[in-house]
Amino acid sequence: MCGILAIIGKGKDEALVKELSKRMSHRGPDESDLHVMENGFILSHERLSIIDLHSGKQPIQGSATAYVVHNGEVYNHQALRDGILKEHTFRTKSDSEVIVHLFEEFGYDFCDKIDGDFAFVVIDGDDFIAARDPLGVKPLYYGLDERGRIYFASEMKSLSDQCKTFSTFPPGHYYTQKTGFVKYYRPVYEDYEKADQNLDLELIRTTLTEATRKRLMSDVPIGVLLSGGLDSSLTSAIASRLLAEQGKKLHSFSIGLDADAPDAIAARKVADFLGTEHHEIYFTVEDGIKILDKLIWHLETYDLTSIRASTPMYFLSKAISDLGVKVVLSGEGADEIFGGYLYFRSAPSAVEFQKETIERVQKLFTADLLRADKSTMAHGLEARVPFLDKAFLEIAVRIKPEEKQPKTYDGKEKYILRKAFDTPEDPYLPAEVLWRQKEQFSDGVGYNWIDQLIEYCASQVTDEQLSGAVAEFPYNSPITKEAYFYRSIFHKHYPQVSAAQTVRKWIPKWQENQDPSGRANSAHVKADTEIAKAGVNI
Repeated sequence: MCGILAIIGKGKDEALVKELSKRMSHRGPDESDLHVMENGFILSHERLSIIDLHSGKQPIQGSATAYVVHNGEVYNHQALRDGILKEHTFRTKSDSEVIVHLFEEFGYDFCDKIDGDFAFVVIDGDDFIAARDPLGVKPLYYGLDERGRIYFASEMKSLSDQCKTFSTFPPGHYYTQKTGFVKYYRPVYEDYEKADQNLDLELIRTTLTEATRKRLMSDVPIGVLLSGGLDSSLTSAIASRLLAEQGKKLHSFSIGLDADAPDAIAARKVADFLGTEHHEIYFTVEDGIKILDKLIWHLETYDLTSIRASTPMYFLSKAISDLGVKVVLSGEGADEIFGGYLYFRSAPSAVEFQKETIERVQKLFTADLLRADKSTMAHGLEARVPFLDKAFLEIAVRIKPEEKQPKTYDGKEKYILRKAFDTPEDPYLPAEVLWRQKEQFSDGVGYNWIDQLIEYCASQVTDEQLSGAVAEFPYNSPITKEAYFYRSIFHKHYPQVSAAQTVRKWIPKWQENQDPSGRANSAHVKADTEIAKAGVNI
């Protein structure tokens, strides 16, 4: 939705702050504004207009002296206006305004009252609060400069060269000067021993449907990212039905190296079945290689799987944005919740399976959510993720792990999710898609993408450079030529140690080959013999 920047402290040059904020102008191409408080604190905002197109400019003032900048969506904003905030006077129709009034009404203790995806800062005189949504769907960083000023920004690039130290703001927390970091999101499912939810397929279906319904909230056109895999196809099927109730037609978008890519073929089948207005986008390996430098600047990571998958998503997002669509639904989260990655088949026990699903959900902000946000927002496109709805998570994560393990169903991953939408009397999807094997996005666009990317990176890095990687990059040292190549680009843009420390590598468990590609797992039915070879050096 936007890019936010807040500086808590006096003396920062206003023109410089505008320049720092403009580094995120891609996140909010519609409007830009900056407000300097009487005490010198600064709030800046780059706006992508989605809700209240005419009066929702930020920062938004509350009833008195408090101001808010917010990135994200508050899906229950109307219920809050009509309920616990009904005595407040609202200046706009923006969903963001409820945040400043919640602060005025409840002080610091209100984040758990918000149903949505958010990163925000509220300033009221010398008092302030910054917070991030429960899963980290929206990005946020914080830092401290040499004068002791505190920075909060949607992207690292707006503070990395200003702060002596900085880090990723933890999801599910808020921060104030008086309290420090406070964890406000404490779901029952975080205790792996509380996986006691009996299987209820209808509840899975209805809860995911409601999660999708609220994410259709928009004053601008909405589309869906359709890879042809189970997760995006289900999201498309649900959204298509809900929009049909309003007399609207869903726009779906897919990408591949060509029309014969695995994802392109499957997405076409889904689009034909659902009757969506379907758009196919293609890119070449050469195209992908050309934009790696710019892509890594946008992504702010050197993680292999994030970069591999973000490249096609970057091209797809540009094409969608060029068509005037500002919001898309995406399928992130289902593989983590239900143990959908192929390596989950090798979990040694139900307990370990459950622990891994919880950990993957908790770490989504370092991988898939980072990719989903930054590769789309690079072109002013907002991605929404129904699978990470709080109500859906509380039900799905707590289902007994034995009900989710692939080995319970002859190796079929995400069986119960598939079964919940296996309704022959009123089918959601073609059977061959509903029961299609997991294909990771960076593989599904066409196997040549990763294969040729690995070859290219190997041609750009010498054996001597790789052997010296530990000395050159002592933190999180790259161990393959591909990883070294990405790390070198990242270091060029973000040379600070603090920057390197914000990145977490996505590594599959319980398999010998540590490459993050799904084809590296021996269970992949069309596994390339080289990438799947145990211990291959890539």
